[in-house]
Amino acid sequence: MDITVRDVEHVALLARLELSDREKELFAGQLGAILRYIEKLNELDTDGVEPTSHVLPISNVMRDDEPRPSWPLDKVLENAPDKEDGQFKVPAVLE
Repeated sequence: MDITVRDVEHVALLARLELSDREKELFAGQLGAILRYIEKLNELDTDGVEPTSHVLPISNVMRDDEPRPSWPLDKVLENAPDKEDGQFKVPAVLE
């Protein structure tokens, strides 16, 4: 599949990029080469190959979510510039 300068101009418009004529020609060639390579990859026999989202096995590295005591409310609000009824008071955002 060949990419035309018009295709590059369309993508540049969507990405809000301003490209020179030289860049448009250059990128048309580069993007065309990328798509030709992808077409070549489609020729590979992938029957029996399990789909993966990553080439290495990944496991969750986060700790278990265990309840624990939180800070006392008076300590949390100690440095608040403005507080009311046990809550941070902030300027109104909506009218």
